Amino acid sequence: MKAVRVHRYHEDPHLDDVDEPRIDGPWDIIVEIGAAGLCRTDLHIVQGQWDAIQHPSLPYTIGHENAGWVREVGSAVGNVSPGDTVIMHPLVTCGLCLPCRSGQDSHCENAVFPGLNVDGGMAQFMKTNARAVVKLDPSMLPADIAALADAGLTAYHAVRKAVPLLPPGAHAVVIGSGGLGHIGVQSLLALTAATVTVVDTSEAALELARQLGAHHTVVSDPNAAAELMDITGGGAHVVFDFVGEHGTEAQGLAALRNRGSYYTIGYGGKVELETLSIISREINVVGNLVGTYTDLVELMNLTARGLVSLHTTVYDLADAVQAMHDLDAGTLVGRGILVPQASGSSLQTH
Repeated sequence: MKAVRVHRYHEDPHLDDVDEPRIDGPWDIIVEIGAAGLCRTDLHIVQGQWDAIQHPSLPYTIGHENAGWVREVGSAVGNVSPGDTVIMHPLVTCGLCLPCRSGQDSHCENAVFPGLNVDGGMAQFMKTNARAVVKLDPSMLPADIAALADAGLTAYHAVRKAVPLLPPGAHAVVIGSGGLGHIGVQSLLALTAATVTVVDTSEAALELARQLGAHHTVVSDPNAAAELMDITGGGAHVVFDFVGEHGTEAQGLAALRNRGSYYTIGYGGKVELETLSIISREINVVGNLVGTYTDLVELMNLTARGLVSLHTTVYDLADAVQAMHDLDAGTLVGRGILVPQASGSSLQTH
């Protein structure tokens, strides 16, 4: 089968011919990949940023946002059958450790992370397990939902945690309306009655936010801080930073009102904050990892009801490197999607 594999850090991945994965255990599932999402984390992987944490053995197949159809199941699997449409939670978890038993499976003590430390889904087939798959209505197309497995799930998880802080009349500021942020905007509108203001450097991203229902949009320029203070009446109750680098950290903290909360979802930068400021203003800095399996089930429910959808640019799997270059250059609006053996044009926008 074809697979996009990292051979050496700081070099483009290769499209290789490799063996198809096989069932090794009773809970294993082989999924025929219908689509794999392209994430900025994939760029960070190629740059070697995740090596110290995940320690993958090179070469290996990347891709951690995956959806497709069940091809084969292990002897103990009963929740899905061959032919079922599924989306995969990014982590393959054990179900036995205390985090798993308490519903915090994204912190599983024995998890493996396809696409980060074992072979992922930028390929024609991928191995996962029964705990990771969410069975979907067959009318849902993998290319329309694959990126919800991580980008969507991470954005939804952050919003879900912040719901108690955003009653009617509250102000939420979203920094970055790209692949993660545009899902965060929709999640905010679906789960809260807060006023949503979106900040971005890209007019195309701001236009997308307006189309999705954002109440206000602000161009990220030297006037943005004053404009945000005016719109929010003195600062946001919650800031969601979907960028997390290049100065958005300071911008997000400055946009908070006293007792506000800065939710960092994007990463790569550094939060610099004096302890006296934290204490005197009673502000919170909240980290957000990928969501749980339950979060993913809830997100797919919203998607099936038409309350959350992805804006995507679809590439053939063979064009993965070009897609990564486009993402790095900032020319993608929404989420890049890789489709094995896509028919027709190798570049389609939805």
